[in-house]
Amino acid sequence: MAAQTVLVTGATGFLGKHLVEALKTRKNSTRLRVFCRGLSPWEQDKAVEVVHGDIVNREQVEQAVEGVSQIYHLAGVVSRDSKDQDLLYTTHIEGTRNVCEAALKHKVKKVVAVSSSGTIAVGTTPVVYDETSGYKNEVLREWPYYLSKIFAEKLALDYQARTGLNVVVVNPSLLLGIGDDRNSSTRDVALFLQGEIKVIPKGGLNFVDVRDVAQGLTLAMRWGKAGERYLMGNVNWTFRQLIETVAEISGLRAPTMEPPVEVTLWGARALRVIYPLLGKKIELDEASVKMSACFWYCDSSKARTKLKFETRDPMETLRDTVEDVHLRLYKSGELRRSV
Repeated sequence: MAAQTVLVTGATGFLGKHLVEALKTRKNSTRLRVFCRGLSPWEQDKAVEVVHGDIVNREQVEQAVEGVSQIYHLAGVVSRDSKDQDLLYTTHIEGTRNVCEAALKHKVKKVVAVSSSGTIAVGTTPVVYDETSGYKNEVLREWPYYLSKIFAEKLALDYQARTGLNVVVVNPSLLLGIGDDRNSSTRDVALFLQGEIKVIPKGGLNFVDVRDVAQGLTLAMRWGKAGERYLMGNVNWTFRQLIETVAEISGLRAPTMEPPVEVTLWGARALRVIYPLLGKKIELDEASVKMSACFWYCDSSKARTKLKFETRDPMETLRDTVEDVHLRLYKSGELRRSV
């Protein structure tokens, strides 16, 4: 039987790199192809075929998809800056459209499209949401990252409904763990280690280890049902619980104040005026402050039951994350001491 070819878009991202390595360890006749814009870690790796291109270029996507039997679609942009909205919408929506069109043209057997738990699992009160929850456009109206993810997710599911394309959507919560070289998901841990988080936010979050989600994606490819969504998270914690745990692991002191979000926003704005005068840079933005006042709680029972999705001890994830982020900041000169 001829070997099947599996394509991974967004392979050089935080989750993408872990997925590629997970797929490489599988002992079967599957061929692995990655699609990325720039250089990848696998340029000289005989086990991986590297195809260069842009997810918004339809012809380049079609060339990457030719001969493929399965697609993991991870390509995207992570940004909390509203100025990036055009880039976010183009990348997520047109990129998803290009992948789905190419998959139809080349008769791809299955597509696993990666979205975000934040499209449905977010609110202003500590409610735990599951896959039956509706999209939270009103809560997310200020954040084009999540809105663009909603539209991309709807588009992928619409292709399944209209054309019969075998599409499964996976919605991971906040990814933590090792190897976030772009600081895309572990940014808030870095902010705490750099002393940028001065107060305890009012909200809460769900986080999950990136290594567990990488394995979860392979389970979604194997067991996921067409047209279904699967939330993949681990634990629902308040931001106080997260920050105090990270403080304990790192040996740093956690803030104690938990002011209203309006006060925190005022403080962040003041620091953005003061810090440049002192020759300092502040990374904490208004979007991050407002997001931290929400509750990003989700229930991953469906993935655990239907896909056999498993997660590790959250303390292992946090210890690995703190050590990895701290070492990266230390090497870059952004911290004066190592763990």
